[in-house]
Amino acid sequence: MSEPASRILYIDDDQALCRLVQRALGRMGRQVVTAHDGDAGVRLARQGGFDAICLDHYMPGADGLETLGLLRDQPAPVIFVTGADETRVAVAALRAGAEDFVVKTPGESFLLLLQRAIDGAVDRAAMRRRQTEAEAQVRAALDRAEELAASRALLLQEVNHRVANSLQIIASLTRLQEGAVADPAARAALAAVRHRIAAVAQVHRRLYTSADVRAVALNDYLGGLLTEIGRSVETARIDFTGADLQVPPDRAVSLGVILSELVTNALKYAYPDLPQGGPIRVTLTEEDGAGVLRVEDDGIGGAGAHAPAGTGLGGRIVQAMAQTIGGLVEFAGGPGSRITVRFALN
Repeated sequence: MSEPASRILYIDDDQALCRLVQRALGRMGRQVVTAHDGDAGVRLARQGGFDAICLDHYMPGADGLETLGLLRDQPAPVIFVTGADETRVAVAALRAGAEDFVVKTPGESFLLLLQRAIDGAVDRAAMRRRQTEAEAQVRAALDRAEELAASRALLLQEVNHRVANSLQIIASLTRLQEGAVADPAARAALAAVRHRIAAVAQVHRRLYTSADVRAVALNDYLGGLLTEIGRSVETARIDFTGADLQVPPDRAVSLGVILSELVTNALKYAYPDLPQGGPIRVTLTEEDGAGVLRVEDDGIGGAGAHAPAGTGLGGRIVQAMAQTIGGLVEFAGGPGSRITVRFALN
């Protein structure tokens, strides 16, 4: 039970009963303020400072139900006081917003019931206040959390924007250097570096334009990366079919680098006798709950299908990137070649 209420407003036209209630509740540590009609009670209630209001029904002027309607904007709970044969009035009062009701009976029992009703009403009102305060605190905490999350998302988008721009500058510088180099091997190496940079830059570019910085739409990302690679190789014939898969950004980066290496390798080595190149097919699917990335061509196959040709750097990059995502790389050749990368989506 809560601490005794310090102030009680008792509204009743029976002045003798008002004095009796004052004395009885005063002995219990209450300060009772009385009013002898509804209008006076409402004026006192609106001054505030009451822990509970006791309201009789039959009074001159406004009766108890009318007065109760005028007290709805007051925070103090109202205990309705009725006669023994006024059950319907008491029920109407409860429906109109009274916290409790007490039946007037002769003797000390009325005062005891009134005291208990006041204690219960004050306790329930205090509990509601605490619940309201707790709910307000929870809402405020949620609002702060949402603000923080929005700020962090905005910051991450800005960081991704800056990283993408920086990587684009590096890629542009690499392209300039590539154009200034006469050695075909050096030019090919610089082009491979540029494609690797593009694989990383594409992820950051998509993250800063996305509402969710925690995931990358893999089919859109890989499709954009292949378009960028195709623009740099005029003879490229790259077909792409992608399922709608979502992966975290770091996983997307690894898959982008893997795809860049595999496609670059196929462009360089699959069709050595065809200056115009040949078809390269890239598919992204989901099989048994895992992601599957395949790069296929109709080229020479053979040894070139089992590991990226050239210096071997591309093959080491593919294996290293696959290990970072727990992926499995499978090589198959003849006729043509097919390289499959299986990886977990989560």
